[in-house]
Amino acid sequence: EVQLVESGGGLVLSGGSLRLSCAASGFTLDDYSIGWFRQAPGKEREGVACISPIEGPPLYSDSVKGRFTISSDSAKNTLYLQMNFLTPEDTAVYYCTADHLLPCKVAINHGMAEWGKGTLVTVSP
Repeated sequence: EVQLVESGGGLVLSGGSLRLSCAASGFTLDDYSIGWFRQAPGKEREGVACISPIEGPPLYSDSVKGRFTISSDSAKNTLYLQMNFLTPEDTAVYYCTADHLLPCKVAINHGMAEWGKGTLVTVSP
């Protein structure tokens, strides 16, 4: 059974940093496109970052490019999202996602098959 469990969310001041983690089980991260989505209250879900074993550099949404970094640790089968220079507009529930078939360039816009339950990030002014 595929499971994704996020952690690391919380409250942070504007300009601060957080690192989200996602522990994966039931599959090997290296075989999947893996990424992070977020959904803010009253807003549509947004693909934030994605990496894939068969594509080039990670993909990022324009809203986080240069501030967020996605990475993975194969030995721990864990995905990370380092978030720097956070602003209140980054407040959202962040979801870890994975897909065995879709490349990042498709998945980041259309979503992925596997989802975690999410972790809340709140950035105060």
